[in-house]
Amino acid sequence: MGTETERNFAGAVARVISIVFHPLFTPLYGLLIIFSAPTFLQYLPFAVKKIIFLIVLVNNVLIPITLMPLFRSRNLISSYTIEERHERSIPLFTTALFYAITTYIIFRFQIPLFLKSFMLASSIVIIAVTIINFWWKISIHGVGAGALTGIVTMLIMKLYAPVPGFLAATIIVSGLVMFARLRLDTHNPAQVWGGFMTGFAGMTLLVWVM
Repeated sequence: MGTETERNFAGAVARVISIVFHPLFTPLYGLLIIFSAPTFLQYLPFAVKKIIFLIVLVNNVLIPITLMPLFRSRNLISSYTIEERHERSIPLFTTALFYAITTYIIFRFQIPLFLKSFMLASSIVIIAVTIINFWWKISIHGVGAGALTGIVTMLIMKLYAPVPGFLAATIIVSGLVMFARLRLDTHNPAQVWGGFMTGFAGMTLLVWVM
């Protein structure tokens, strides 16, 4: 009885972690970290921060979420968790398209390059994930966790931000996210670690070179 209760509790915790740190929310968390870090970006006008945040919220979170019932009604996906690899192609392609639109809009603003490189890197990473998904079920949650850790790393290395707390937090969150995906048996260790490294390497390399 106790063992069964513990398994159920661990499963419930894993589901909560998967929802709270869903990859759709990664760009929002990234922006919050960027705007909160003690760099010159912290002093951007609030109106500018709000506009950027709202654009990302609408294009990269709300629109993809509102499209899910449509995909479900057309039997393009069998569930909202989209566990089957072949069912992830259209949602991923749609998400990548809206990331590209967001990046195009952001690049038209007169804002610091670091913010533009963050959005461009995010777009390229999701495009890469969309392509990888044709052959391999990479963990998108892992990708999001890796990208979040990567942007904090770039704040430290490129903008010299003293944010060891942010780095520790993203590493812990990444560990929790990977545990959750393994606990729910949605991925194997290779898929989870492959996702994390794809997100981390993509974000750090692309932001670094811009």
